[in-house]
Amino acid sequence: MVSGRAAVTPGSNIRRFERPHAERRSAVRPSPLQIAASARTRPIRKGLGTEPFTWNGTRPDMLVLMTADSTHDPESTAPPSKEELLGSVARGDQAAFGELYDQIAPRVLGLVKRVLIDHAQSEEVTQEIFLEIWQTATRFEAQRGGASTWIMTMAHRRAVDRIRSSQAGRDRDTRIGIRDLAVAYDHVSETVEVRIEHERVKKAMSRLTELQREAVSLTYYGGYSHSEVADRLQIPLGTVKTRLRDGMIRLRDELGVAS
Repeated sequence: MVSGRAAVTPGSNIRRFERPHAERRSAVRPSPLQIAASARTRPIRKGLGTEPFTWNGTRPDMLVLMTADSTHDPESTAPPSKEELLGSVARGDQAAFGELYDQIAPRVLGLVKRVLIDHAQSEEVTQEIFLEIWQTATRFEAQRGGASTWIMTMAHRRAVDRIRSSQAGRDRDTRIGIRDLAVAYDHVSETVEVRIEHERVKKAMSRLTELQREAVSLTYYGGYSHSEVADRLQIPLGTVKTRLRDGMIRLRDELGVAS
C-alpha cells in the first residue's frame, strides 16, 4: 500500500493523475538503456543532403554538426556580378539581361527621376537606357571601371539629353508663338500713314516724263516683266530698262529716299 492512496494492483484501470510521479515519468520517457538497445537511426543534415547515423545514447556533438554544415560553399550559389552579367549580355544572353535589369533597374530609375522629376518621362528614359545597354554591352571594358559606374553614367547622360531636348522644344514653341502673335496697332493711324505715302508717291509720279511714268506704272503697278513691257510698248528691251532706271532715280529724289 502507498500512504494516502488506495491500493493499486498490477493492471488496475485507474486515472493517470492517480499514478505515482515516478511511474508516470517512466511511462512517458524511455530510459537511456532502452534507447541504446533500440539502436535507432536518425538522419542529420550534412552538407546539402542527409545521411543516417547510429544513435549511441548520447546527443551528437554540435561541433561535428556545424562542421558538416560549413562544408557547403556559399560562393557556388552566389549571384553573378554585374560585370559577368554584362559580359553575358554582350554575347546575346537574354536571361542575363533580365537578371541585370532586376538588379540595377531601381537604381537607374531613381537617378533618372531625380534629374527629370516627371515619372512618366523617367520610365521612358529608363527603357531607352536598357535598350542602349543591350545594344552596346560589347563596348563595356571591365578594366576601365565597374559595370554599375558604366550604367549609371549612361543613365545620367540620357537624362540630361532629355532635359536639353525638352528645353529646345519649349524654346521653339515659344518662338513660333511669338511670331504668330498678332500685335495690336492703331488702324486709324496706319490708314492715315498709307494715304499720306500714297499722295507723296502720286505727286512724285507726276514729276516724271510720260514715257518714264508709263514704264514705271506697267512694271510696278501692272506687274509686267521688262520683256512684257517692251512687247506691249513695241520698243527695245534696253529702252525699257533705261526709262525705268531714270524714272526710279527721279522718284527717289522727289521722295527724299537715300539710294
